[in-house]
Amino acid sequence: MAVGDVHGRPDASPGAVNAIVDVPGIRVGHAHRLDAGVTVGAADGSSDGGGWATGCTVVRMPDDGAVAAVDVRGGGPGTRETDLLDPAHTVQRVHAILLTGGSAFGLAAADGVMRRLEDEGVGIPMGGAGKAVPIVPGAVIFDLPVGGWRNRPDAAFGYAATAAAAAGGRTAGGRGAADAPGAAAIATAGGDSAGCVGAGVGARAGGLKGAVGSASAVIDGGAADGVTVGAIVVANPVGSVVDQGGVPWGAGSELAGEFAGLRRDPGPEVRARLAGLAAKGTVLNTTIGVVATDAALTPAGCRRLATVAHDGLARAIRPAHSPLDGDTLFAVATGLHDAPGAPDPAPQVPVEMPGDLALLTALCGPAADCVERAVVHAVLAAESVAGIPSYRAVIG
Repeated sequence: MAVGDVHGRPDASPGAVNAIVDVPGIRVGHAHRLDAGVTVGAADGSSDGGGWATGCTVVRMPDDGAVAAVDVRGGGPGTRETDLLDPAHTVQRVHAILLTGGSAFGLAAADGVMRRLEDEGVGIPMGGAGKAVPIVPGAVIFDLPVGGWRNRPDAAFGYAATAAAAAGGRTAGGRGAADAPGAAAIATAGGDSAGCVGAGVGARAGGLKGAVGSASAVIDGGAADGVTVGAIVVANPVGSVVDQGGVPWGAGSELAGEFAGLRRDPGPEVRARLAGLAAKGTVLNTTIGVVATDAALTPAGCRRLATVAHDGLARAIRPAHSPLDGDTLFAVATGLHDAPGAPDPAPQVPVEMPGDLALLTALCGPAADCVERAVVHAVLAAESVAGIPSYRAVIG
């Protein structure tokens, strides 16, 4: 059932699986390695962690790409190909977006993403069979203290995640995944997978375990009638994801009872346990993600969507966009929505303004809400790793 909004946003309901893959043309793949005995390094650097707890997540577009933009709000970002996404620049479409652990080292996973896309013939044609250049922007989280410092995603992870997206989450292999040392230990997942998968394996959300979360909304009525919006985030902030009462900050954005079983008043004992959690103990953090829609938007429209999507981060994480975070959100538009019949009447747009103004305005609220809801799903889906407690474990 659609849920109305007293502030003028359109009604919306979750998509079929309540994840970014509800957006037509969007596919997701995860690749990660999580060892049973993984440990966390000391906050002061006096000792390193051991084992593996890291990975990457790849959001794939239709093979001919999708219009894209990015908005970087954190003070310490780690990114790839974001300058290319300036609406004033030449290339207008991307083929995949990489979200990865490993800090700046993790950007090496993009090599594997590009190799897999090249193997499939996906990319900008460059004159001749087999000659194409895939466009793959990306962003990182800082998870190096979880597990061994030198254990980071590389090209094998990127290749495996991209293949998992193509295969609908089935085990991925092929060139790149098989060639790298330790590749046999890389696990894959896809579709609507959430929690400790992909780039979320080593994530931490304040004193709690972070993770991957996703959400979607199908808009009912108005200029965006029938359009789908979705978001996927890797929650790894320095800020808190729960309020003083022990409830996730973004719980109020719930659609159709999606946060089933969430305790709205955990009680004083739970609040005391949350207050007693050890601080994250690292100065580098970051929440990254992708917002997608099947509407047809311009690069400038995607940039606006990425900008307003950060409102969802600010509602679900407090504080967000700090000097210690590299908060980065991408926005993509596949343009695959086929509007049935005539749309609802929209206010006349002056010729001095964009023709898609009514559509873009109708997408802004749901985009921010999807990000907010995705953060809550990340919190609820997380599992304890390396002694970092999950929200569910603390709540009991």
